[in-house]
Amino acid sequence: MSEKKEILFHVEKLLNKRDQFMITKLSSIDFSGFTTMEQLFIHEMDGQPFESIAPGQRWGENWGYGWFRSNITVPKEAEGKRLVAMLDFGSEATVYINGIVSGAKDLNHHYVTLTRSAKAGEPFEIVAEAYAGHSDSRPTFGESQLCVFEEEVYQFFIDLECLYDLRNHLDAKSLRVAEIDRCLTQVFATIDLTLRQESLCENAKLCRKLMEPLLACVNGSTAPTLYLMGQSHLDVAWLWPIAETKRKIARTMSNQLALMDEYPEYTYTQSQPYLFQVVKTLYPELYARIKQAVKEGRIIPEGSMWVEPDTNLPSGESLIRQALHGKRFFKDEFGVDNEMLWLPDVFGYSGNLPQIMKGCGIHYFASTKLFGTYDNVADPFPHNTFLWEGIDGSQILTHLMNYGDYYPIRINPSFLIHQWSDRVQLEGISTRLTQFGHGDGGGGSNRDDLEFMRRLGNLEGVPKTKHGSPIEFFEDQIEKGVPGAKYVGELYYPAHRGTYTTQAIIKKLNRKAEIGLREVELWGAAAELLNNRAYPYEDLERLWKTLLLHQFHDILPGSSIHRVHEEAQIELKALNKNVYDLASDTRDALTDEDASRVTVFNSLSWPRKELVALPAGVHGIADGNGAVLPVQLHEGVTYAEVEVPSMGWSTYKAEAEASGAPAASAVLATESRLENEWIALEMNERGELTSVFDKETGTEWAADHCNVMRMYRDQNSDFDAWEIDRRYRLAPVELNASAKVSVTANGPLFANIRVERELKQSTMIQDVRLCAGSRRVEFHTTIHWREKNKLLKVDFPVRVHTNESLQEIQFGYVKRPNHASRPHDADRYEVVQHKWSALAEANRGFALLNDCKYGISVNDNTMSLTLLRAPTWPDETSDQGTHHFTYGFTFWNGAFLDSPVVREAYELNYPVSLVFGGGREAQSLLSIDQADVIAETVKLAEDGSGDWIVRLYESKGASVACGLHFGLSVAAVYETNMLEEKLADLPHEGQDVLLQFRPFEVKTIRLRPNGRNRG
Repeated sequence: MSEKKEILFHVEKLLNKRDQFMITKLSSIDFSGFTTMEQLFIHEMDGQPFESIAPGQRWGENWGYGWFRSNITVPKEAEGKRLVAMLDFGSEATVYINGIVSGAKDLNHHYVTLTRSAKAGEPFEIVAEAYAGHSDSRPTFGESQLCVFEEEVYQFFIDLECLYDLRNHLDAKSLRVAEIDRCLTQVFATIDLTLRQESLCENAKLCRKLMEPLLACVNGSTAPTLYLMGQSHLDVAWLWPIAETKRKIARTMSNQLALMDEYPEYTYTQSQPYLFQVVKTLYPELYARIKQAVKEGRIIPEGSMWVEPDTNLPSGESLIRQALHGKRFFKDEFGVDNEMLWLPDVFGYSGNLPQIMKGCGIHYFASTKLFGTYDNVADPFPHNTFLWEGIDGSQILTHLMNYGDYYPIRINPSFLIHQWSDRVQLEGISTRLTQFGHGDGGGGSNRDDLEFMRRLGNLEGVPKTKHGSPIEFFEDQIEKGVPGAKYVGELYYPAHRGTYTTQAIIKKLNRKAEIGLREVELWGAAAELLNNRAYPYEDLERLWKTLLLHQFHDILPGSSIHRVHEEAQIELKALNKNVYDLASDTRDALTDEDASRVTVFNSLSWPRKELVALPAGVHGIADGNGAVLPVQLHEGVTYAEVEVPSMGWSTYKAEAEASGAPAASAVLATESRLENEWIALEMNERGELTSVFDKETGTEWAADHCNVMRMYRDQNSDFDAWEIDRRYRLAPVELNASAKVSVTANGPLFANIRVERELKQSTMIQDVRLCAGSRRVEFHTTIHWREKNKLLKVDFPVRVHTNESLQEIQFGYVKRPNHASRPHDADRYEVVQHKWSALAEANRGFALLNDCKYGISVNDNTMSLTLLRAPTWPDETSDQGTHHFTYGFTFWNGAFLDSPVVREAYELNYPVSLVFGGGREAQSLLSIDQADVIAETVKLAEDGSGDWIVRLYESKGASVACGLHFGLSVAAVYETNMLEEKLADLPHEGQDVLLQFRPFEVKTIRLRPNGRNRG
């Protein structure tokens, strides 16, 4: 072994044993404790059943907690020293010192400092709340020690590691490395490891003097700069439940506050206002310290959104509310206005996120995830700092970071060197934003990080560093000049594609809640104005925040443990019940109690003709002219087809008996054929469509059998719930069982063919429905899903030739390749959609619609809607059980701009609502004269002024002039940002406003009603 290599071997060996030299054990710490399944707090400890517990003893049960307590007195040999408690409860724990939450025992924090200068005889009470876990393996109580922390020895080891790590990441032949090696040799000639305590500390000081000149060497003028952001990514739920996160945030914040006491230069950035709200509610003393640290600029609340949500699956309105509630909380609590959206661990970023950010007053975007692709990417992302341009043209200054060695992220020379050398953007930038601190489960920085940071401000061979707010990085970048790099469209994440589908019930509950909240707001605004019914501000805020919480990026995507998903389903089912009950109450407030009449409500911004189920006891209805409408009895329910104005209601007379001549049926069903005036379908013995015939043009749309169920083995190398392997089509599962096919409805309003069949271990019941006069075919589907590690899709190969597909996203759509010509094309073999996807030629097209399915693949002319998955980790029971969902298709002849796709998709998802009572003539609250402009939201303003907020967007990618007509008297109209802050007055003529939209533009309009329009 060469002399140089021998020295390095000695250094590495010594660094691995540093704790035995830094720590002087004084005595064991004896604890007493008790276990509980409840969440208790420090002030509730008196009277609890504490009993002695010994090292080696197992404790607790799944999901439970242990509370442990000890009282110690400082021995005289610790006088003047840093005194620490090395704690071992067998699990992560929140630690209280003398009744104050003071830190944590976790993966990155191994001791708690009792005092930095001990006084003999001083008493300390140590209390800890430890998590028993949920792995069916009870934690083992370890041996805790009261120790002196030899500070000078610790500083020696930080110096030593700093130089050792630096030389290992420089040119081995450089002068810098030679000088470091010479120094290390001198250090090992000086260090005497046989010494202890004071003698060893003095010896360590001599060694530090030897290293000091090398640690004082600085860079030249061309060294890059890294802006260091102390942070802790804390998953609100993932491999632990929300209940444990409520403890994790207390551990994390108390850790960071303890560090700030010792390191005045340290600042810490924390996102997710939800977590601050948790601390405020559960740990008021800690929250008061946090507020003070924010006031001092030590804690930086930044990140903008209520939680760190998935951005593929939530609606555009949900993402706006994430920002509205997130920014408002930080503004109200701390007086700060967030400027950055920080989403470090989210699985791809919507192509309309730049517009949403800009509309919510967010100027910058930062993430790390796009470079953490688990070797599952063919075409890496090309930029670090760039302008990200959304589908409407909005631009946001963006920086994408690297994880480094994932977690824990340690601030040391090698990490910082790699943060610069691993950049993908080799030209045009001289700075980067860099996060540090333990994350995923919280924790944040430890002392090592901050000691290294003190040495790495400008150390030769390492990028220079600045520490503070991430906003300083962006402001510096603007001052230097924004790089010329620009990226247009979605930031597609080439991994975790299974999250579009996993935990299908949660995804459905999310969409239904979004729809229900929209109904509450619209009809609540109308009831407040027309009937003076109090608008449910508090209820809406509570309900919205519940939904926003469950849009967190490991809950809605379905990538958490079973308990998280189980609790999410319970919460979201309760949320939906509350939302729809509240929506029903607001509609009832707009009617009287006349049981001889019924009122039908339409929340969409165009007039509709729809099927509606009549309530029990009503077997027919008549319009305002007394004309009795045709009805159809189906499975004990009477249906009628009603007409309803745009964003309004119509009233009908209820009939106890069906009357009038039976209507001629325009729909016809046999066991092999289903047709109306426009469409003729032919079906085989498995319920597959062998023909989709367009009667208007005489065109066959089916290129092969459509509505074909395809099952595949779904086995991934890792991250089961997250991934769909790119080779899944090589592992098909045969589905050859024939079906039972029967006609269950045959006009006059609709016809229905029922298909019942086995899908391997699962069963499916599907009603294929076609309504009179409709160009939409619906597949109302129930699947009893009993598979493991299987993927179920349904294929529609159609006669459309194009080289791209269209998928709806928030407030618009994106175009994606339907081929694998280039690596980035091939990476997008599974993509996300909202309510529709389409293949379109210049003069016609075909679209798939859905009411809760987000994953789809499009290969050439075949659209494959992803229906269900069955991963087994981290939730071994994923998606087992019964699923109810509807998908459908429509086609059109003519340009896409004139197609009915967007409206058909909305109508599939937003049913009209019928209630008993009348009292009002038919009325439209809002109508729009452009079919491609959609009113997404109508609500009362958040400020309680009574102003109305109308959010609209252009849905087809066209520049249009659009006229709005309000069905109420208007005093003033303003354009606002998405946070409802006024931007400009808008001219209006009576109840009409003219607006200009650019492609995919979202506009928010604020209107002041002219008094009360009582009906």
